[in-house]
Amino acid sequence: MATDFLANIPSPPQGVWQLGPLPLRAYALCIIAGIIVALYITQARYVRAGGDSNVVWDAAILAIPAGVIGGRAYHVLTDHHKYFCADCDPVDALRITNGGLGIWGAIALGTIAVAVMFKIRGIRLAAFADAAAPAIVLAQGIGRLGNWFNQELYGRPTDVPWALEIYRRVDENGDYAPIAGSSTGEIIATVHPTFLYELLWNLAIFVFLLWAHKCFRLGGGQVFALYVAGYTAGRFWIELMRADEATLLFDAVRVNAVVSVVAFVLAIAAFVVLGKRFRRQVQDGVVDPEAPAASKPLTSNP
Repeated sequence: MATDFLANIPSPPQGVWQLGPLPLRAYALCIIAGIIVALYITQARYVRAGGDSNVVWDAAILAIPAGVIGGRAYHVLTDHHKYFCADCDPVDALRITNGGLGIWGAIALGTIAVAVMFKIRGIRLAAFADAAAPAIVLAQGIGRLGNWFNQELYGRPTDVPWALEIYRRVDENGDYAPIAGSSTGEIIATVHPTFLYELLWNLAIFVFLLWAHKCFRLGGGQVFALYVAGYTAGRFWIELMRADEATLLFDAVRVNAVVSVVAFVLAIAAFVVLGKRFRRQVQDGVVDPEAPAASKPLTSNP
């Protein structure tokens, strides 16, 4: 589709490079980059809150694989028609490198894994969650660049100046290969760059969380709850702009839009409840607001 605008955002010509027999995938590299940045920021914030830096690495060993499994499971569950149909290959459900990780499942299973570890070791989870929350949303933003390389999860067709150009990609045999192929230079659509909208929104939430944590002396898991509320608020309106195939609830609403609303409401409720609990613990001397991670574990609260 031709466009009169010169400011359109081009898609990368390809998202996979072959290094001999090894495919180098931009999608995976973006996720890895996000994880590295998140670990660095979480460690710095957790140590500043009085925590042990080794705990961050121990948590990462559990959270990363659990997050990948949870994210893939959520994607396959909500888009099961892509993997379990008459013409589908169910093995594709295991091919994570082709794209498809649901952040809801990743956060849920990753959090559960870390919570179990912290429970066993008697470490306060809330302080760690608050330290990690800004880093997680920043990592999500970095990971969205992988969708740009894969030419996926974009919005409806548009002719705005910042529209994203989607190219026809083919493999070495000339067959259509939107993810693993190389661009022919033919523009097949200009669409809303929803990957960019979410990336910018995540960056804004990252800065907001850092500011709110310091300005309002939040604690007890409030920063994590605020992260969930902030992310889901943005994800809701961005989800409504997407044009890719998705599972619909009530034959009208995208499942991720519904999940965003539910998660937002629960996060706001949690923010209020956790705030009251945190202030009570500070008053009782259970938590030091200056170093919550170094405070006594919850099990010692009389």
